[in-house]
Amino acid sequence: MSALTETAAAAYFYYYPLVENLRQVERYVTTGVGSNPATPFNSFSHARKLAGPEDTFVTINNDTVYSMAQLDLSGGPLRLDVPATGDRYYVLQFVDAWTNNIAYVGTRATGNEAGSFLIVPPGWTGESEHPVVQASTDIVSIVGRFACTGPGDIPAVTKLQDLLILESLDPAATVNGLPAVDANLTDELLFWQQAHRWSQAFPAPTAESALIEQFSDLWSPDVDSDDLRAWYADGVAKLEDATKHGQAPVFNGWTVGLHLFDYNLYNLGLGTIDDDRWKILDEKVRIVERAIACRLGLWGNHAYEAVYAQAFTDVTGAPLIGENTYLINFPEKPPVGAFWSITLYDIPRYYLVDNPIDRYSIGDRTAGIRYETDGSLRITISKDAPTDATARANWLPSPDAAFRLVLRLYMPGEAILDETYSYPPVERVSNQDT
Repeated sequence: MSALTETAAAAYFYYYPLVENLRQVERYVTTGVGSNPATPFNSFSHARKLAGPEDTFVTINNDTVYSMAQLDLSGGPLRLDVPATGDRYYVLQFVDAWTNNIAYVGTRATGNEAGSFLIVPPGWTGESEHPVVQASTDIVSIVGRFACTGPGDIPAVTKLQDLLILESLDPAATVNGLPAVDANLTDELLFWQQAHRWSQAFPAPTAESALIEQFSDLWSPDVDSDDLRAWYADGVAKLEDATKHGQAPVFNGWTVGLHLFDYNLYNLGLGTIDDDRWKILDEKVRIVERAIACRLGLWGNHAYEAVYAQAFTDVTGAPLIGENTYLINFPEKPPVGAFWSITLYDIPRYYLVDNPIDRYSIGDRTAGIRYETDGSLRITISKDAPTDATARANWLPSPDAAFRLVLRLYMPGEAILDETYSYPPVERVSNQDT
């Protein structure tokens, strides 16, 4: 393998989060995503229902209703107003162009009272009467999530969503948007063009300048398009392989991404925890983990906001497939300050899968679930509906194909964060056992 080919593979991992993230930003402001309609920069797009299979976004959750806003701060600061949410969990997560989580507003970070915040562009040095969200790039995504117990809870969530307000301090200001690219390029060449142009428009932290300099030869006019195509294919294959061999520890078959989103070292603002415990200090590991995080769960939170554990296999290491029946037994409720759930996704897209009972996740807020007399909860995962009434009440339908599970733990307790919590194994069972 040539040195330039090795450099290109490293560059693919480095630029993949920027490119994939900004492609999703562009979707939100042009066509919308699933239940979130398209809205211009600096305004909120509200879903009015929980996500389903029509919401084609990687590892989208089915626990909360999304309120999204794509910000372009090239026009100057924005004021954000949030409502009082009572005892309802919510979070507004601020993600920069490189997928760094730079700030949080919400239940854990700032409380559930009404308030106002000022969101300011890179380099801003003014003063504010409100708490400040300091952006690291002109493009920032607000990923808003409101806890929702089901369809009957939607009207109450809608009222809160409509009280989210974004206003520019300069109503006459214009914004730059995303730099244009050649839409007629093949996927391979488009990726490299977007990586080059978008990284110039939204610079990475200066601390990474030496790393970026290593990639400069890739932008030479002497580089052949066939090489770019080959490098792209190589990068895609290596990233897919890396998603199955990351750094995250495995507990009872669950790969727990406790530090998967800890790649931000330089722009930790309001509501974040600026502590080495929540930082990946090794640069090589950090860049790989950031790409894996983007591929498996774009816009995931730091673990102190929510922990994501994923399972591709049962506890024996055999792949999860629809022809089998699986049982997950929770001896007691997981230690969380908000709520928990298990969601099922297809492979390799990681989208929700259509099923006959319209249930895409199951957890402590699922209507009708049945606990055992000792307080434990037995969840059945299978293609066909269980015959036993309790198992059917606690049934998460699976497709007739391979699938992936994600266990979400919102506002996790210390036992989860210090890795002493015992995750319940996914066990293959016979149909008679359910």
